[in-house]
Amino acid sequence: YQQTRGTLAMFAQWVSWAFVEQHQKGINESLLTLGRAPLNDSGFLSVVLGQLGEPRLGAAISSDVAGDGSHARALDADTKGPLRDIHRRVGTAILFESSGGQSDKVSHLPELRFALGEPNLDTTSIDNAAVALEKKGYFIRKVGTDGFRFGFQPTLKKVVADRRASLDEEEDILKPMRALVRQEFEHKAVLPLLPLPKDGDEVADVPRLTVVVLDPQMAWDERGEVRETLVAWTRRRGSSDRSYPAALIWCVRKAGKDLRDRVMHWQAWKKVKQEIDDGVLLGEFEPADRAKVGTELSEASGAAADEVWASYRFVLIADPAEPSGLKLIDLGAGHSSGGQSLTGRIVVALRSEGRLNESVGAGYIERNWPPALKESGTWPLSGMRQAFLNGALTRLLDPDAVLRTKIAEFVQKGDFGLASNQRPDGTFERVWFNQPIGLDEITFDAQVFLLTKKRAQAALAKPAPAPETQEKPIDRGTRAEPDEAVTIGTAPPPAEATGPAAPAMVRIRLRGTIAPEVWNKLGVRLLPRLRAGQNLSLGLDVSCDLPRAEASTAEAELRQAIADLRLSDSLSITRD
Repeated sequence: YQQTRGTLAMFAQWVSWAFVEQHQKGINESLLTLGRAPLNDSGFLSVVLGQLGEPRLGAAISSDVAGDGSHARALDADTKGPLRDIHRRVGTAILFESSGGQSDKVSHLPELRFALGEPNLDTTSIDNAAVALEKKGYFIRKVGTDGFRFGFQPTLKKVVADRRASLDEEEDILKPMRALVRQEFEHKAVLPLLPLPKDGDEVADVPRLTVVVLDPQMAWDERGEVRETLVAWTRRRGSSDRSYPAALIWCVRKAGKDLRDRVMHWQAWKKVKQEIDDGVLLGEFEPADRAKVGTELSEASGAAADEVWASYRFVLIADPAEPSGLKLIDLGAGHSSGGQSLTGRIVVALRSEGRLNESVGAGYIERNWPPALKESGTWPLSGMRQAFLNGALTRLLDPDAVLRTKIAEFVQKGDFGLASNQRPDGTFERVWFNQPIGLDEITFDAQVFLLTKKRAQAALAKPAPAPETQEKPIDRGTRAEPDEAVTIGTAPPPAEATGPAAPAMVRIRLRGTIAPEVWNKLGVRLLPRLRAGQNLSLGLDVSCDLPRAEASTAEAELRQAIADLRLSDSLSITRD
């Protein structure tokens, strides 16, 4: 009698609540369905829990179905029309169908469709809502292929949520996130890689394309600090201008918390897996839940790796034509299962934008010959390589290898010449033209020159023959002796002899202070104009102050640069 009385009271409350909701929300139902049970009403919920004989279900119902912050309410935030509150209705039906007097305590999809189906509601929507609620909920379990069960015992997802809330910011989130980003970019990398530099000083100024992956805490913002930071790092390294700014390929992630959320989810499952392996959680969860931990961990790890591909979608490269000096390229959404590496994806994008080429032809070099060097017809290979890496010319995937191979080809075909060690009079010690040349002869320093075809032909031309000895009689006034003659042009006249005066020589000396902004232009604009003179000399006196902690590193870099220029015998470094 008491049970029947409680059931009738519960039903009366349900009818009363349905009548009010029909007028307030415009719900038009001819029957009371299980999904419309007012579990959010505390009085009704008390009666239900009393009838079920399990008060521990109250917390589970509030968490997954009927509470103000329940998972069903979050999923229903954007539903409307016939789908309004579809997840709450499905969760309520699962509760009733998997409770009470059923033998297997499982709510199957056909039962849910029958309990909630109506003319304007597609049964597929019911199935999708059940799956979505099971993925989000803490107390709904999937049973078999089409069954769901609601219980008071939490699933491992609840434990994962608790472990996620307790993750340490540095050790459990940032460190694994950085390691994952580094791992994904280093996998099958086709370009040199510099992952996660702390500042611009860690990014070396080297003559090769380098992908610089920014820290995941730096997200791209069109007008934010990241753009200004990258502009500064591209132009300068420390206190000096970069010689190869176009060699840097910056890769930065999109704004948002997607990558962080995926890493946190992955790390939470990792902690749960460790606790289960250690035997901490064995008695609290069903065997089926524990069996799925490995699969869930693997899926969470894969999702985090995929998010690295999706997040690091912005590439920035030096471009003098842009107002800020940087060109932004959007790679679009990527996926790790595409069989391509992240650096390979960047290479493909640069090629499609016309910012990267495999090789260059003789016509391209001839068209882009520096105007200041056209008259001399000589282009130092060090300056040529720099032009391919400072934004003046197209980028090459491997500048040194490509230029060596192509220059050897140009010289053999006679498109250009190659010379080394220019003398003060403008001639060269060695000249190659229309002949094979070894790749080891092609070095990118200031004393190896690419010559135009005309200049190479002139450099190989034989010098004009010396004037022949001429004899003429000397008029001695009264008589001439035919056996006496004078030689003209074979020996210089004595100092006291009269004759044409030697040309007057004027020494030109340049002195002053040169701003750092024009240092790179000296070898192109100024020094070539002094080569025609005699007794040309050029000295170097440079000093700068550095913090003691940076002095050793700077000295080592300078010594390496001097060795690369083959000036170790001419220049010395001292420290005060």
